Amino acid sequence: MVVPELPEVETVRRGLDVAAVGRTIGSVEVFGPRTVRRHAAGPADFAARLRGRRIEAAVRRGKYLWLRLDDGAALLAHLGMSGQFLAVPAGTPDPPHLRARFRFTDTGPELRFVDQRTFGGLALDEVAANESSTAVPVTVAHIALDPLDPAFDRGAVYERLRRRRTGIKRALLDQSLVSGIGNIYADEALWRAKLHYARGTDTLRRAEVERLFDGVDEVFAAALRAGGTSFDSLYVAVNGESGYFDRSLEVYGREGEPCSRCGAPIRREPFMNRSSYRCPRCQRTPREPRW
Repeated sequence: MVVPELPEVETVRRGLDVAAVGRTIGSVEVFGPRTVRRHAAGPADFAARLRGRRIEAAVRRGKYLWLRLDDGAALLAHLGMSGQFLAVPAGTPDPPHLRARFRFTDTGPELRFVDQRTFGGLALDEVAANESSTAVPVTVAHIALDPLDPAFDRGAVYERLRRRRTGIKRALLDQSLVSGIGNIYADEALWRAKLHYARGTDTLRRAEVERLFDGVDEVFAAALRAGGTSFDSLYVAVNGESGYFDRSLEVYGREGEPCSRCGAPIRREPFMNRSSYRCPRCQRTPREPRW
């Protein structure tokens, strides 16, 4: 099971920017309490507090997504493993696993939150000031800037990496250091940078970190052009379409296939209860790996 990473969440955010921003919520239905389990007052209060609120913006940090409301609060959404927002005409038959429905005061499409595995959820949150140009919900305040944020500082991240004694992939997956990068895009960026996932962060040179984040930017840009990565029907954009970046993956999921750069067969290796994919020739094991 693949959790949506930054390109998938950004694709959804762009869809919500078209489908929801500028509209006023007329009514909200919540089907079961689990989807709003972080709202202590329950589904009825959650729905009542949203009624009449205008959506001012669709915003994202890393893998977190929220709708900024006209009263200053944020409707925070975490997609989990299978959360989806779908914009559909009113009267469209309800899909399986419908968790919440948002109707608006205009005649445009309604917004539905669908979540097969119910690991995702919706919550109302206050907004806090932060180092970015974008204010974030309190729940998200501890999450680091992601590489697409204009305030992202590679130099500061390099200094923090150098102070750690861990493997570079472990560091990339630490959302308090840099957000938005998950297993798929970490492997893809490390391949582009010709770095082994167990390379010690304290051994990295500045030029290597620059090369790594150049790789992150490249793979994010390519994935966004493709609408993200869909391995199954659990991730789709707001219009219901699947992403197709899986067709362009260089290493992830390609065990045994030839590296497009050197021809060596791609390896899959155990990593933190999941897998890492690498080219054994382009990404050689370091002398002192930080597993």
